[in-house]
Amino acid sequence: MTLDNFKETRRENITVGYFFESTKERLKMTCANGDVGFEKVIRDRSIHRPGLALAGYVELFTYDRVQVVGNTEVRYLRHLSLSERIHAAETLFQFDIPCIIITNGNKLDPEILALATQRGISVFETPLETTKLVYFVSDILDDQFSPQTVVHGSFMDVYGIGVILAGRSAIGKSEIALDLVERGHRLVADDVIMVTRKGEGILIGAGTDVVKHFMEIRGLGLIDIRSIFGIRSIRFQKRVEIFVELQEWKNDIEYTRTGLDQETISILGVDIPHVKLPIFPGKNITVIVEVIALNYLLKHYGYDSAKEFASRLDAAIAEKTKGRRAIDYFEHDFE
Repeated sequence: MTLDNFKETRRENITVGYFFESTKERLKMTCANGDVGFEKVIRDRSIHRPGLALAGYVELFTYDRVQVVGNTEVRYLRHLSLSERIHAAETLFQFDIPCIIITNGNKLDPEILALATQRGISVFETPLETTKLVYFVSDILDDQFSPQTVVHGSFMDVYGIGVILAGRSAIGKSEIALDLVERGHRLVADDVIMVTRKGEGILIGAGTDVVKHFMEIRGLGLIDIRSIFGIRSIRFQKRVEIFVELQEWKNDIEYTRTGLDQETISILGVDIPHVKLPIFPGKNITVIVEVIALNYLLKHYGYDSAKEFASRLDAAIAEKTKGRRAIDYFEHDFE
């Protein structure tokens, strides 16, 4: 299974109005000039501090980003006369700016605010410090513009490890996930998993708003995991760390027996462990999935069972070549 199986999608832009409505509570933002400019679009995930542009240097002004005006810019403007401040604002507002956020509870002069309104530029105000606001806005925009893909399967939090159960339709993914939930693990999503790449090497998986934590069990129908098993049985998102592909057992296929050669799968350019798990009637897949998660935890903390066994095997072979027995002494068992 390669990247071709996971079609990547990206959001090209969001409107200023959507940005404001979806972040106003978290960022404690208010509109200083109503809904002016709400139809404009934000196309860049980065933000910009327009200090140099206010000073008159606009050669490298990235005007198409969200502009953040903090204490530095406000104090610079206060050193100017009103006419000079208006001229600095006119220099800034000649560009097609999506919106401006004024931090630290600062205010713009009414004349400058009227000029922004005339040019159709939204001005937002927040009491948050500039550093904190930049962190939040960068995180929000990064989430909005991050690449996404859809993975079909069941996504579980098993011992804190995000495990995707994939495979052909009706192979038993949902039934295994249900068994894991009954054993105390948590369902993130079933059937449709929305996977988003955060940063350079982190995948976050979540369900859709419609399906959420409903699960389809063939022969039974749809069930609501949260209502049946309680709030502790679900979570809304989780980092994707292991991809388990369920396959029917075939005698002519050589399956991994030592685990020394670990396979990976690429999702949105991020490689994660890929376990091909053959199944047949009577095989306890639920326990094996738990062991897969626990084994991943061991590797995360520096212990690799396969490498440890190989090391012991090499040591035993070396001892045998010296003429020593594998086990020198058996203690008597009088029980």
